[in-house]
Amino acid sequence: MLRLTMRKLKNEVVEMVESVKPKRKRQKTRGKEEEPMLAVSLSTYHTFPDPADMAHLRTHLLSWYDLEKRELPWRTLALTEDDVNKRTYAVWVSEIMLQQTQVATVIDYYNKWMKRWPTVSDLAAATLEEVNQMWAGLGYYSRGKRLHEGAQKVVSKLGGQMPVTVDSLLRQLPGVGRYTAAAIGSIALGHVTGAVDGNVIRVLCRMRAIGADCTSPTVTETLWGLANTLVDSERPGDFNQAMMELGARICTPKAPLCNQCPVRSFCHSFRKVHVKQEKTSRKLLAKKDVKPPVFPDIEDCGTDGRCPLCPSEPWDEELGVQNFPRKPAKKPPRVERTLTCVVTQHGQEGEEVFLLMQRPDKGLLAGLWEFPSRLLEDDMLEKEHKGVLCADLSSLLGVQVIDSALQYVGDVVHVFSHIHQTYIVYTLRLRDAVTPTQTENAQWLSRSALQEAAVSTGVKKIVKLCDSAGLQSEQTSLDGKRRKSAEKKDGEKGKRGTKKTIFKSNGSKKQLSLTSFFGTARQEP
Repeated sequence: MLRLTMRKLKNEVVEMVESVKPKRKRQKTRGKEEEPMLAVSLSTYHTFPDPADMAHLRTHLLSWYDLEKRELPWRTLALTEDDVNKRTYAVWVSEIMLQQTQVATVIDYYNKWMKRWPTVSDLAAATLEEVNQMWAGLGYYSRGKRLHEGAQKVVSKLGGQMPVTVDSLLRQLPGVGRYTAAAIGSIALGHVTGAVDGNVIRVLCRMRAIGADCTSPTVTETLWGLANTLVDSERPGDFNQAMMELGARICTPKAPLCNQCPVRSFCHSFRKVHVKQEKTSRKLLAKKDVKPPVFPDIEDCGTDGRCPLCPSEPWDEELGVQNFPRKPAKKPPRVERTLTCVVTQHGQEGEEVFLLMQRPDKGLLAGLWEFPSRLLEDDMLEKEHKGVLCADLSSLLGVQVIDSALQYVGDVVHVFSHIHQTYIVYTLRLRDAVTPTQTENAQWLSRSALQEAAVSTGVKKIVKLCDSAGLQSEQTSLDGKRRKSAEKKDGEKGKRGTKKTIFKSNGSKKQLSLTSFFGTARQEP
């Protein structure tokens, strides 16, 4: 009896415990079930639901591209190079160079790069110093370093063979992200995949009236889905390049050329502008007693304001198609001020040489060469600048540098993507030859060597400022000498003034002194 009672109690306890567990499981299950409900299904207004429309869009866009595309060296190489390894490498280089850099700037750098390192093995055998030197002036210097690291990895770990799939490009090459992998894969290898860069974002957002923040995960995934749906299966590389070309030349951020767009009939933004213009013109032409025609609200995507892709702000008539895409406000660049000193001395051959220091291997402008510099603290006063520079330079050069030896030249402003940098520039001319104490990351360079060295655009601006200041100083000195010479001549003329002669008033060619002339004038009746 006791056993039965204990067993019964045990069963009741188990039932109570089990009765609690399902509730917890249901809560978790409900949470999972509710997740899809939070993501509102996308309206067909923001997609391309009609296969026929997509086919026509591809045809119109590729026809325009075949006629209007720019002849660019990497495009030519991608079409003419039979070796898939060389072709993939060539497209990889172009895509890395084109990141955040204009096509016109890249062309010359690309041609020089491919002439010097035509294969991935050639690049792997180069030094980082050579790569930085070749990259100097192109900006975003970490890109060149990653290309070099990637080439060395391909040679050492992949047997010199470039990755051949989008996924392997993404995983195995440093500095290659989702877009770059897709671009290389489609252009060089023919993989059927879309590629979404800044130009494509703008084109798709305007076409499908996507006005939500284009950097949000929802919009990003939507755009990639659209790109993968639209891409032409026969010519994926050309299609992706055509979309980019359209964004770069027609569907531009400002002053887009909508009337020249080959796919404007598929663009919701263009249609909206056109409809509003037509509506306004009909109102102006219509008689007062005639009601204006009713136009459908083409902004309505059918989700009653709950669409995650629709703009949260009202349409701005003045912007037109430029209402799309919507981007979040940019974070203002960090403001920095840097003390810089251009130190010079006479080289072994008598020419002027400049002291340069190498930056750390990581961080901003990694591995590049610059003039001795120090980042200023916010609370440092201007009167303290020379003292700080003197201390740094004395330690670096191993000689005592005094305040009076430093000459202030001016300021140079250089804006990086995230830093507003102001270089406060001084000069120091050394009379005797000096060897820096930090010989491992310091070197003296002649002017010609400096022009070819791996230096940033900021350094080149500083050199230009110093040259300008030097010319101005020489001109000022020359003007001073001319002024003194002129004053001396004027003084000599003043001394000879009483002896100055003029012709007689009676027409005789005999000259009289100035004193005689006035005496003669007084004697005339």
